[in-house]
Amino acid sequence: MFEPLLVRWRSFYYGLKFARKGKGCRIQGKHFTIEGHVECGDYCRFRDYIILRTHKNGKIIMGTHSVLSYYTILESTALIQIGSNTAVAEFTVIRDTNHVFWGTKEHFALTPHIAKPIIIGDNVLIGSRCYIHPGVEIGDGAIIGVGSVLVEDTKVGPLEIWAGVPARKVGHRIENVPPKKLQQTEELIKKYGIRKFRY
Repeated sequence: MFEPLLVRWRSFYYGLKFARKGKGCRIQGKHFTIEGHVECGDYCRFRDYIILRTHKNGKIIMGTHSVLSYYTILESTALIQIGSNTAVAEFTVIRDTNHVFWGTKEHFALTPHIAKPIIIGDNVLIGSRCYIHPGVEIGDGAIIGVGSVLVEDTKVGPLEIWAGVPARKVGHRIENVPPKKLQQTEELIKKYGIRKFRY
């Protein structure tokens, strides 16, 4: 009875901290940190224990109907852009900034930072416990497997499936699909259909 009221209150209270927040967004958790310039489109969902933090001129921009799950961290000094209908699963870290450590023996905390925009497309699924480094680009409809590390400047093409540490391409969603997987997919879609988004 009280939970929907709490969600509405949290959505209103934390919503005031966004640079721009679309309609119908829901902030479900009571532990939600938002600092700096953060924008989100309509009908976004935020679970519990999320940190969204920008520094200097950094921005975090999310499209419509995207989701951040439990314990996700997004931190930007340049730009983190997430498209529409994209989901980031729990314990994932996305940071567009890192320390310089190649070619120097100085302590990493004393060296300059590398800051490069991270661009994540529409309809992307990022699995649990991933780490995404500066300069990464993920194309529309791509899947990033659980526990993957996308190193600096990785480019993931549309509909590609990547996994591993460091992540590499392991497949494509519609090209060269194994016959057994294709049959399974066809049977499931025939039985259950394709659901519509629930706004």
